[in-house]
Amino acid sequence: MSRLSSVPLALVAAAVLLQGCSSTPKDETANWSPNKIYSEAQDERNSGNFDKAVVLYEKLEGRAAGTPLAQQAQLDKAFTHYKAGEQAQGLAAIDRFIKLHPASPAMDYALYLKGLINFNDNLGLFGSLSRQDLSERDQKAAKESFESFRELVTRFPDSRYSADARARMTYIINSLAQYEVHVARYYFTRGAYVAAINRAQSAVAEYADAPALEEALYILVRSYDALGMTELRDDARRVLTASYPRTEYLSGGFKQRDEPWWKLW
Repeated sequence: MSRLSSVPLALVAAAVLLQGCSSTPKDETANWSPNKIYSEAQDERNSGNFDKAVVLYEKLEGRAAGTPLAQQAQLDKAFTHYKAGEQAQGLAAIDRFIKLHPASPAMDYALYLKGLINFNDNLGLFGSLSRQDLSERDQKAAKESFESFRELVTRFPDSRYSADARARMTYIINSLAQYEVHVARYYFTRGAYVAAINRAQSAVAEYADAPALEEALYILVRSYDALGMTELRDDARRVLTASYPRTEYLSGGFKQRDEPWWKLW
């Protein structure tokens, strides 16, 4: 019998167990203070190491639970997801913060960040709008962004974030109106005049004073004319010329855009 076979099985099992334990990754943050974890997380994020930063923020949430620093970690984790282009994770993190800390002094920033995440996600939607099938686009992100900004400026009108939120709200309204007009134009050019009328009327009814309404009224004029609805055509023409005395649509038709209408940010 070999010497190895004479070793008690219990000792062999213990040795295997110890060997397995020795392979467990060491937590280098075990002896770090919460402030050091936060500082390291910030450094990782600023260096573009978003995954590492998120892990550190999550550790900080646990280590500093119940403190303002833990709340800050939750907000910074949401912002890090946003910077990494991870909209779903960012929204989940910010929604969790809003639910857990409804009275937080940082609620204005939380609402701003939620609006910003949806807003930037929505830029991708608007970014190639004129080159896509416009009848199938989803406006959910834009509308949710608007609602977050509206809650911010309503609840915290003097917040440092409110001025920018108001500007973005105006942009969103103009974007949504322009979207409706793009869809109306899409239908008009394909001979779907009733659908074009419906979308143009929607823009006129829902988005007062948006720049796109001039074209919406022109689409109504052209669509009613194509359907032989002369009274409605003339009514739409009167509204168009009264609202936009210098309109060039009636003489020049649809305009060609060299640059995307949405390109503001």
